[in-house]
Amino acid sequence: MQVFLGMVLGAALLFAGVYISDSQSTSTVANGQNAASNRTLVNWDVVSADWHVLKSRAHEDWIKLSSR
Repeated sequence: MQVFLGMVLGAALLFAGVYISDSQSTSTVANGQNAASNRTLVNWDVVSADWHVLKSRAHEDWIKLSSR
């Protein structure tokens, strides 16, 4: 159980670190070609859309399982 908790905590810290790093850097869209060296690592709009799809699928599956 402790190993599983450690893996979840490690993944959460990694995700938070990448988000903080990306939020402090500029993108090429905002500042043209001069910002090419400071591009963000993750497209957070895509992550948000995928997260929403994952949550809705999990919710639908939970409803199916709990209705049995």
